[in-house]
Amino acid sequence: MANKIPARKDVPAKDKWNLSSIFASDSDWESALKEVPSLCEKVVQKKGLLGKSDGDLLEALKLLERAYLKMETVYHYASLQHEADEDDTQAADRYGRAAMAYTQMSAELSFIDPEIQAIDEAKLREWIKKPDFTDYRIYIEKLLHFKQFILSEKEERILSLQGQPAQTAETAFSMLTNVDMNKTFGSVNVNGEEHALTETTWSVFMHNHDRKVREEAYKKFYAKYEEHQNTIAALYAGSVNQDVFSMRARGYKSSLEQALYGNKVPLSVYKNLIDCIHKNFPALHEYYSIRKKALGLDELRHYDVYVPLVKSVETKTTYEQAVEICRNALSPLGKEYTDRLCNGLLNGWADRYENVGKRSGAFSSGCYIGDPFILLNYKEENIRDVFTMAHEGGHSMHSWYSVHNNPFMCYDYTIFEAEVASTFNEELVFEYLLKNAKDADMKKYLLAMRADDILATLYRQTMFAEFELKAHELVENGTPLTAELLRKIYRELLEQYFGPEMHFESNSDMEGLRIPHFYGAFYVYKYATGISAALALAKRVTNGGEKEREDYFKFLKSGGSRYPIESLRIAGVDMESVGPVQAACDTFKEIVEQLKALL
Repeated sequence: MANKIPARKDVPAKDKWNLSSIFASDSDWESALKEVPSLCEKVVQKKGLLGKSDGDLLEALKLLERAYLKMETVYHYASLQHEADEDDTQAADRYGRAAMAYTQMSAELSFIDPEIQAIDEAKLREWIKKPDFTDYRIYIEKLLHFKQFILSEKEERILSLQGQPAQTAETAFSMLTNVDMNKTFGSVNVNGEEHALTETTWSVFMHNHDRKVREEAYKKFYAKYEEHQNTIAALYAGSVNQDVFSMRARGYKSSLEQALYGNKVPLSVYKNLIDCIHKNFPALHEYYSIRKKALGLDELRHYDVYVPLVKSVETKTTYEQAVEICRNALSPLGKEYTDRLCNGLLNGWADRYENVGKRSGAFSSGCYIGDPFILLNYKEENIRDVFTMAHEGGHSMHSWYSVHNNPFMCYDYTIFEAEVASTFNEELVFEYLLKNAKDADMKKYLLAMRADDILATLYRQTMFAEFELKAHELVENGTPLTAELLRKIYRELLEQYFGPEMHFESNSDMEGLRIPHFYGAFYVYKYATGISAALALAKRVTNGGEKEREDYFKFLKSGGSRYPIESLRIAGVDMESVGPVQAACDTFKEIVEQLKALL
């Protein structure tokens, strides 16, 4: 596969995922799609009757479960086929029809949640104590959690009608940066040849060991963003204003409270994260000092922070060898875990290699029916792809345990928890490879790679989270957001986080206006809390015994049956305390010290 990317039809069956655990054939999928409207109609017939009696509610919930399960399965199958080959017109057609059916179902069944929430709470709580409601109890309790912020039927209708217009800022930002601007960044000279500079190739240039290439790409890239600064700032301000509008309409005290309330995450978790990272700036600044010396620079510029600190070590790890590395590295989790994961990776869970039309990158995607599938674009020459396999395998095993230990209506875990199981696996693979490294070059490479990964996930995402919080608080307190103000806030954060070694360009603060995640407010902090929990749990399990391992499996098996803080506490880590974040900072500091000694 090294020289030519094959068409999908030419990929051997053993290298592709086996979707027969969802549907045996496309014709079976077609039949299932045809069932969706009638299943929805049966639920709609219960409209207005949900509070009449416990029997009526139970019957409606069973019908709802059947409809949701069928739709999830139909959509999942079509989505996976489309991701594997976007050039396949038939797969694209199935995906489009599934998406339309999903949207239609959401509209038709939107009455369910408000009607359940309108039932007298005392009566509803008595009903769900009955054994027949066991599979639906958690679903209803989570609906009741939101009850105090539910408005009248007319008000809720107005807010729902505003849903699509509320996405205008995000949509316009995406079109501007990924389409219109993406054609105008120009090119970068690499070894005498001009290469297009785009949103996609930007990161490639930033990893180039030729500093002139990095500098040219950086300056051209942010110069173009600066030309559009007022438009982009207005779009982001519009997104923040939308968040504040929603917060005030529903009666939350702040946009942050609204974002955290659904998962019962205390505000202190967010703010403790920021405070703890600030206290641990010295190790971060020491890392940048090491980077400056290792790269042999008189001064460190912002375009020097992404290039690998240690040049890649030549390795070749076959897919099968990578699976065995995962098996050995993850052995602290026991044979049942490693056998199930590795058998899945070798027998139908994973779509292994690149093919024409296949989505780039990697992901894990599971639903209640079928295997927890993994999309990879595995390359034997890149040791990072072993980490990617372990990472996505962590997601898939989390999904497997969630599905097999929870009813459908509460099996899906939250984003707050999602990165824990995956990053946990990465940490075990890192420790295994470091322990078994054959020479100092490999150790340096692994340590440098791990330092960059933790920095990007822990420190950098916290900086983003702090910027989001400051922007929202300004609007909530009556201060309008302008390009000048947003850049000022972001530059101050850049200077705090990167420390005295860093020299910025006049437009380095434009970075704060190009982060797509900011249009889904208060999301990025979950990466930082996720890696903190994962590092703490990895250490707890590897240094502990049977109890510590079983505690971790209780977390994997929780699915959506508990709120995330509770499920992680059962695993053995208290995210309401600052301990896990501090421990993650300590881990980063230890890696930096090891790296400094080797370099």
